[in-house]
Amino acid sequence: MPIAEATTIAVTRRGDALVFDGVLTRPVVASAWRQAQPLLSGARQLALGGVSHIDSAGLAMLSALARQAGIADIQGSPNGYAELRTAYRLDESLACAAG
Repeated sequence: MPIAEATTIAVTRRGDALVFDGVLTRPVVASAWRQAQPLLSGARQLALGGVSHIDSAGLAMLSALARQAGIADIQGSPNGYAELRTAYRLDESLACAAG
């Protein structure tokens, strides 16, 4: 993976979706958080179709954003997403799964 891709994230708003493009890994989480905050009000979906890879820091950030805004609709499954969700026992809305 090229260095530029590994440290780049863009967060934009498209309708009621908060759209992420790039990677969601530890080096970019603070930037993604800052970009997302002013766009969060009224968002009803997290769109991850443009995310090529996610790590545990990125997943934790998405879970916090979803909780903060009451978002249950998560679209897209970047490389590593399903495995991390399972490992951290998060449901489809990124909330803690029962059981």
